Amino acid sequence: MTTQITSSFATDAELLAAITPNSGGREIFDPATGALVALAPEHTTADLETAITAARAAQPGWAARSHAERSDLLNLAADAVEANAEALAVLLSREQGKPLNGPNARFEVGACAAWLRTTAGFELEPEVLVDDEGGKAELHYRPLGVVGAIGPWNWPMMISVWQLAPALRMGNTVVLKPSEYTPLSVLALVHVINSVLPKDLLHVISGGRDVGEAISTHADINKIMFTGSTATGKAIIRSSADSVKRLTLELGGNDAGIVLPDADVKAIVTDVFWGAFINTGQTCAALKRLYVHEDIYEELCTALTEVAAAMPMGVGLDEANVLGPLQNQAQYNIVASLVQAAVDSGARVLTGANPVNDQPGFFYPTTLIADIDNNNPLVAQEQFGPALPIIKYSNIDDAVAMANGLDVGLGASVWSRDKDAARAVAARIEAGTVWINKHGAVDPRVPFGGAKSSGYGLEFGVEGLKHLGQPQIISY
Repeated sequence: MTTQITSSFATDAELLAAITPNSGGREIFDPATGALVALAPEHTTADLETAITAARAAQPGWAARSHAERSDLLNLAADAVEANAEALAVLLSREQGKPLNGPNARFEVGACAAWLRTTAGFELEPEVLVDDEGGKAELHYRPLGVVGAIGPWNWPMMISVWQLAPALRMGNTVVLKPSEYTPLSVLALVHVINSVLPKDLLHVISGGRDVGEAISTHADINKIMFTGSTATGKAIIRSSADSVKRLTLELGGNDAGIVLPDADVKAIVTDVFWGAFINTGQTCAALKRLYVHEDIYEELCTALTEVAAAMPMGVGLDEANVLGPLQNQAQYNIVASLVQAAVDSGARVLTGANPVNDQPGFFYPTTLIADIDNNNPLVAQEQFGPALPIIKYSNIDDAVAMANGLDVGLGASVWSRDKDAARAVAARIEAGTVWINKHGAVDPRVPFGGAKSSGYGLEFGVEGLKHLGQPQIISY
């Protein structure tokens, strides 16, 4: 199989020229500067219909290829992403706002390549369930058909790959709808990947809400993968019911972290900070409420404040910055409102909570709030931004009860020197993933999914791959 990369762009400007319309389109602005990035194509439901028809026609031929052939092409797609990594990262920074450095734009593009390669390497052989004198039964996984993938604006490239890589690996074709806030990043990523894939396996439709609604009801979409809010996820469940679509939903989270009294503050403080403030807090599985034992509460508050002061925030293309703006005005307003509610309640501001409004961009300062009631809106509602409430506890049972007190359960974490004690606490937490001495560390080999209202279905690993297939028993 050829390893030649047929599309390589030296700059984001060259990349944009390949994906944007010659005239018309929707204006996309840099959330850090307010400058126009480019015009995004405005696809319609008619365009969606054309894409679905083409994807459905291409799917049987793709499914007929061997797993090895499909894996080889995913590896070529990873090569193509790496060959265009800097142009993709610069475009991502300009559109989404995240800095190039830190766990941000370059990190995200690198993760795209890593997920493609890892997914390509999974083995999915038939499972022999019964083999005795009574007969034999095997479990196989067959492609579903066409997968409709609907992505978010916070990690637009990486989450798109989380959706498309296993779908393609299983022999499905994909129609992908990016967020209206970040279409350019996904259009560019798909353009690069399609430079090595056969025609019509992967389509991207840059449209509005009507396009998303049409995907959820379309009879020729066999499965939907959605990452986004719980409210939208519930709407997808309702609208997909008539066609009995398969669903994988990664919905809202309000992840709790519990710091046990024996934790080494100096050893964990930087990881706690990035667990909360990765992508400037705009991550579903970020640490969003921190419960700290009274014995080390003040020590950790002070240490977090010192770490926060050392993390520069600003325009993403400035190589020095590691924190950026909120991606859009609506999210800025949510964060500002929740922090103000905390301030009005008398909670203690350790740092931040003082936005400067005379500069361009949706910048909200890194904010740490201590001595806050567990029922305060900043704790009880998902802030999805650079603000962390820190709640003191004295009894571990109370901490676990508070962590479990919300109807969400995407991720959680426990921090302790004693891993056995941490595991015992982790087993009591109602969340799809509980990390110990880290938070939000997803791995393409390890299944990931939510509990309660944080969604259902699994992504990543062989188990995630199975969720992109139709189980079939052959018994003889």
